[in-house]
Amino acid sequence: MNSVAVIDYGMSNLRSVSRALEQVAGNQWQVIISNQADHIYAADKVVFPGQGAIGNCMQLLQDTGLHEVILHCLLQKPFLGICLGLQSLLEFSAESGGTKGFGTVPGEVKRFAENLRDPQTGEHLKIPHMGWNQVQQQQTHPLWTGIENNSRFYFVHSYYAEPTNPAQIAATTHYPEPFASAVAYGNVFAVQFHPEKSQHAGLQLLENFLNWTP
Repeated sequence: MNSVAVIDYGMSNLRSVSRALEQVAGNQWQVIISNQADHIYAADKVVFPGQGAIGNCMQLLQDTGLHEVILHCLLQKPFLGICLGLQSLLEFSAESGGTKGFGTVPGEVKRFAENLRDPQTGEHLKIPHMGWNQVQQQQTHPLWTGIENNSRFYFVHSYYAEPTNPAQIAATTHYPEPFASAVAYGNVFAVQFHPEKSQHAGLQLLENFLNWTP
């Protein structure tokens, strides 16, 4: 049986992610939550979910030895990053006083400005950006199969990724200006939103990931 490893580094929404994967996996996939390098290396695919502050995240990855494990998987396996799992791929984040990321996606992670307003209503937009928002697909990709453009996904974040290379931006979302809500290259796909909390569209994306052969 094929296996997909959900990386457990001590701070994340692991159970909701694993349950969503199990819902779409059927009898074809074994879903494993693990912080053990050998289990993760042995898996056919890897999911890296994250929530909280990126400084704590990257420190925990160093402390547990998972930093090198993730770098290996980013080069070798079909890889899905969720929330911090996207932001950590960039070179640098302004969060936590400045935090170095994995650097596989050139660019930076920036904080939303405090004075954001809806261009239509003038209403003040709260930080964090929390709730449902539309995702505009910027490239054709197998993980968008069966998902209509401008579908709504669930977000919770105060920082956003700004990749240097537009070709790596798989989707954008407006709050109120467009930001990269998904990136893709090679064997890697990563999203700012939470597919495990995004009902049908989110489950479809997770199923597409399991079916994906990059």
